[in-house]
Amino acid sequence: MLEYQGKEWLRKAGIPVPAGRAASTPEEARQIAAELGKPVAVKAQVQAGGRGKSGAVKLVNTPEEARAAAASILGTQIKGYPVRQVLVEEKLDIAHEYYVTIIVNSARDARCPMLMFSTEGGMDIESVPEEKIFKLHISPLFGLEVYDAVDLLVKAGIPNDQLMNFANFLVKFWGAYKKYDCFTLETNPLVMTASGDLVAADCKMDVDNSSVYRHPEMGIEIARDLGHEPTELDVIGWGIEKTDLRGSGFVMSMGFDEKSPGYIGYHPIGGGSAMMGMDALNNVNLKPANYADTSGNPVASKIYRVAKVILSQPNIDGYLLGGFMMANQEQWHHAHAVVKVLREILPKKPGLPCVLLLCGNKEEESLAILREGLKDVEGATRVEIYGREHVTDTDFIGQRLLALVKEYQEEKRK
Repeated sequence: MLEYQGKEWLRKAGIPVPAGRAASTPEEARQIAAELGKPVAVKAQVQAGGRGKSGAVKLVNTPEEARAAAASILGTQIKGYPVRQVLVEEKLDIAHEYYVTIIVNSARDARCPMLMFSTEGGMDIESVPEEKIFKLHISPLFGLEVYDAVDLLVKAGIPNDQLMNFANFLVKFWGAYKKYDCFTLETNPLVMTASGDLVAADCKMDVDNSSVYRHPEMGIEIARDLGHEPTELDVIGWGIEKTDLRGSGFVMSMGFDEKSPGYIGYHPIGGGSAMMGMDALNNVNLKPANYADTSGNPVASKIYRVAKVILSQPNIDGYLLGGFMMANQEQWHHAHAVVKVLREILPKKPGLPCVLLLCGNKEEESLAILREGLKDVEGATRVEIYGREHVTDTDFIGQRLLALVKEYQEEKRK
């Protein structure tokens, strides 16, 4: 979630947040500041930390200053993310800053949510000594009780007259974490104002990918961690997974610029196989145009959709079906799907290099389906099919693909 989105959900959960809303233009930022009628903070909205240190959070006193601040922030980039919105919200009268986060502790002796609290919140939380960050494992069955929160706060040094104020906030914060199926929920800083109120001045909300289907009201477009803004390919690829839960089957962007040579439509089968296929490509200086996966015994129709997206990318120089593992799923589903796709694609991309490695359960039948199904297909002049004899032979597969790609590139130049 972007900060302003997370804060809206905190507000709906009864957690105090600063008044304000997002703006997409400098004029809109000016109007929001005028409506608030007080000094405001103008904050870049990107899925990246360190905004304050990068100058993307500005404190201003007038609507015109808010407009100017928004104009200086919008359109910039922070850690590779373009700033398309700013949050314009009231400037708080800060008495003290705290740090609160709930994350999943996946350690073997924990495997539960963990609350972390510090009285040293703010911009440099990374440099706070470990002994000043207090941690509490939360029972998934019983949740965070007030007395557990009080015990933690006493250890952190919160004064007695403030214990219940903080404890009630933490319990409500846990309630939001659980209600929204969060993987991470953080406010840094949690601000105590001069009047003694606790306000979530910032919000980092990360909803568990596997729980997104339970929250259609959030309008999350892609339930996957991408590390970049979703591309058109990401949206299309996620649509396959979103609408069909039979096995895994998705496609993700890998930064393909659609102009440079040497990009391969990459179709691995499973995580270990994916890494070996990457080696096969990297070792011969070929590049994956995308990432994908079809594992967990998906049906042929789902594999077909994934392969169709991969092969429909413009200007790829080849296609690699990388089954670098002896899979226990029935591989003839892959064979049927790939045959159907290549019979549709190759007449439109004649001579496209295709190296198909498939082995494991139903291997003989699968290889027979590939050979028979692609026999005499128009444009299938550079299709090579391999089985278990090359299951871990990344050098061989890479070299065969490279040789076919060089032929194909030379043919295109003529």
